[in-house]
Amino acid sequence: MEKNTLLLHLFCILLLCFGASRSSARKVNNHGTNSKQVYIVYMGAADSTNASLRNDHAQILNSVLKRDENALVRNYKHGFSGFAARLSKEEADSIAQKPGVVSVFPDPILKLHTTRSWDFLTHQTRVKVDTKPNTLSGFSSSSDVILGVIDTGIWPEDASFNDEGMGPIPPRWKGTCVTTRDFNSSNCNRKLIGARYYTDDEEGEGSHTPRDYDGHGTHVASTAVGSVVRNVSFYDLAAGDAKGGSPESRLAIYKACFGGGCRGEAILAAFDDAIADGVDVLSLSLGPSPGSQKELLDDPVSIGAFHAVERGILVVCAAGNSGPESYTVVNDAPWIFTVAASTIDRDFESDLVLGDNRTIKGRAINFSNLKSSPEYSIISGELAKTKKSTVADARECESGSLDGEKVKGKIVVCVGPSGDSSEIKKLGGKGLVLITDVYGSIAENFGDFPVTVIYPKYGVSILNYITSTSNPLGTILSTKTVLDYKPAPMVPSFSSRGPSTLSSNILKPDILAPGANIFAAWSKKAIVGVPKGRKPSLYNIISGTSMATPHVSGLACSVKTHNPTLSPSAIKSAIMTSAIQNDNLKMPIRNDSEELATPYDYGAGGITTSESLKPGLVYETDTVDYLNFLCYAGFNISEIKIISRSASKNFSCPEDSSFDLISNINYPSIAVNITGKGNVSVTRTVTNVGEEDETVYSLTVDAPSNVKVTVTPDKLQFTKSSKKLSYEVIFSASKSLENDLFGSVTWTNDKYAVRIPFVLTK
Repeated sequence: MEKNTLLLHLFCILLLCFGASRSSARKVNNHGTNSKQVYIVYMGAADSTNASLRNDHAQILNSVLKRDENALVRNYKHGFSGFAARLSKEEADSIAQKPGVVSVFPDPILKLHTTRSWDFLTHQTRVKVDTKPNTLSGFSSSSDVILGVIDTGIWPEDASFNDEGMGPIPPRWKGTCVTTRDFNSSNCNRKLIGARYYTDDEEGEGSHTPRDYDGHGTHVASTAVGSVVRNVSFYDLAAGDAKGGSPESRLAIYKACFGGGCRGEAILAAFDDAIADGVDVLSLSLGPSPGSQKELLDDPVSIGAFHAVERGILVVCAAGNSGPESYTVVNDAPWIFTVAASTIDRDFESDLVLGDNRTIKGRAINFSNLKSSPEYSIISGELAKTKKSTVADARECESGSLDGEKVKGKIVVCVGPSGDSSEIKKLGGKGLVLITDVYGSIAENFGDFPVTVIYPKYGVSILNYITSTSNPLGTILSTKTVLDYKPAPMVPSFSSRGPSTLSSNILKPDILAPGANIFAAWSKKAIVGVPKGRKPSLYNIISGTSMATPHVSGLACSVKTHNPTLSPSAIKSAIMTSAIQNDNLKMPIRNDSEELATPYDYGAGGITTSESLKPGLVYETDTVDYLNFLCYAGFNISEIKIISRSASKNFSCPEDSSFDLISNINYPSIAVNITGKGNVSVTRTVTNVGEEDETVYSLTVDAPSNVKVTVTPDKLQFTKSSKKLSYEVIFSASKSLENDLFGSVTWTNDKYAVRIPFVLTK
């Protein structure tokens, strides 16, 4: 049953579900009509020259089109082969039957999913290590590591992208800086070394340029690799020095997202160019809502990521913003580095002061002009109801439920998230108090209008004050920045959770990184809600796994800078095995509902910025592991050899390719199903990349009480001739599991602690 589920849900990262199930590699996946729409034609690995590939594409396309009809939208010819074209369903069906065509599917639309954050991360560590740069790496204030960002573009004039002190552009760079009506080659420099865009005639303003009209891409890029900018703030909030995680790294922009989302054909084009351009890391802060049941051969991100990883590029993607429910993690292919979001030790506090001089802590961003003394009348939504409204609707301040005469000049208290600040303002209200936990640890920005969000546990006393006082008064204070907030990190409610719908034998998400209330650069074209009397800020504070992703891609660039020979999977391993599982109170990480978090919330744990630079041991997941994964998942060797240029040589699927063997790919975490199976064994191989050739690592196992975990051997002795060593983990459950259980395996010597989590599924 699980194998069928995987084949149906494999690579669930698209926003739109077209509903077709997979019966063969060449089936057209759509519910289309005879009207023309964009289809993606995927033809596997690119083994021919660019010219011959274009000829192949043209021949296939012309074979189904009327003479002189121009339907081509895009060619893919560097990292993989294929094209996008405007076709009818019948034309797409016909192309799907052509030799060499792997799949044909409608072009999907995906959606877009700091001062303090990097400072916070420097204090989050398990073991102190010497992080002085390796002189052999060539590390300096200027690195040759190149980050590619697929997003909404860039605001190049922002100081975060200045190239002061940087050396020449790496000679291996093959990319370009395009020229458009509002963007030219002079907008690029030794920091921003490339910029491309992907659009068609249907896009609106800002489509034919790499310039960012949305703000999202600029925010992401500056978080990852932004240069240091002194003394900046968001209207005096989050004041400090802005910087990215790897300010010494280079940046290449691939604009594939616009106001309506991110087209699959554009994302594939960005992958194709990035592979040819020579990027080292790709960062994608985009994805779908969960439940989009797409397959590998119909999935632009998984297709592009597979070919990028096969060419030595690490691909980092957002886990999604659909938490806290289970099975909501997306971008969960094993070759994708999947990132969940956390809070940091900074909060934005906006308090409610009542007439009895009590101060109730709230969270929000507002630039209130109210006086600090509680001299404004305050009323509950229930007491401000219209005659026709229900008490329940008025309590929650549903639209149309409040009497303007009762609201005018007063602060309104609403129970629940329905309270609309614009509605209260329109009715003449002075401010809004929302009693709700729906925002969790996120500080929502309400601009000039005084709003604060207060947890329900404080709500009863506020409502009691209003009903028990003849003239209840209050005020809402403007926001102040709170530093050293505890506990942190926490997992915010929006961050998507595992288990993965792809396979219970792969633990997802992989890692946790700051994604709540993140301060970073913004696009001048996207500035809204400027407080009265202020100059527009070129920085913004926003939240999402979109913000967590560049923290990991920026850290990956730093790891690559310090360790230039590490493979993409080794960098991924270094970041995962050095992660922490405790907060700044030295307690286990919790979610913002104050419950203990699990690896389904945070993967291996929260990133650290020091230990990951010198990992000691790494788990290398090579292309053969990924090909074996496809075998175990039920793909046949013919399909795999079309997809992968590596498989086209001597690869063959293992004789035993059962689904549960997915647990055995050399991943830096372990996930196994042990219910009713007695003993379950998995194997892992580690590579010594530490400074000492001869060293011994000792074992520590953290196991659930009702499960026996045996690791053989219990010591790993590395020598100059033995850089790689394997070990076996045997799980034995005394009885059937009632819930999924978690633990870890850690190898330590006198310098390093290398930990991987495991999950045992019922």
